[in-house]
Amino acid sequence: MSAFEIIITALTLFTVVSIVWSTLISGISPMPSSKKAQQAMLQLIDETGTETGAIFELGSGWGNLLIPLAKKYSQRKIIGYELSIVPLLTTMILKKLLGLKNIQVYRKNFLHADLSSASVILCYLYPRGMIDLDRKINTPSGRLDYLISNNFSLPSHQPIKKIQLNDLYKSPVYLYQLSNLNKYCLLYI
Repeated sequence: MSAFEIIITALTLFTVVSIVWSTLISGISPMPSSKKAQQAMLQLIDETGTETGAIFELGSGWGNLLIPLAKKYSQRKIIGYELSIVPLLTTMILKKLLGLKNIQVYRKNFLHADLSSASVILCYLYPRGMIDLDRKINTPSGRLDYLISNNFSLPSHQPIKKIQLNDLYKSPVYLYQLSNLNKYCLLYI
């Protein structure tokens, strides 16, 4: 086996073990949003009317949505949270190669992160992740105005808009307005 083959084998093994490990820790593997879902999420950001404030992506994976976000909203801070090291490193490399200075990515569980500076949060989680996120945002959290979710709904919230994708599964993308909820929580806690 040549040195090149050993390096490729080691990198492949590292990638597989890393993704399996982060999947076991987080409960879900890094799964990119479809192109149609990405377009719907970008459309919904425009419909929020927020032109300033940070945009967070929870579970930013390989950067498939984070990179287009940074390009489209170059004047805004784009923050991604991802536990899996290989997708995170991929995003960091793309950020450098494309010269995107408005992206920050963290290897951290978003449930333990301060989300209070987000004006819009994007996510493509899984049912248990949405329940955990729902609990987190049901506490006073600053200026969070909107949440956009690909495929999975927030259990205790009603979306203000839902886009049904024209795909095999008729996947939904939800838009939630949370600013009124947070003001209510701030008043009564």
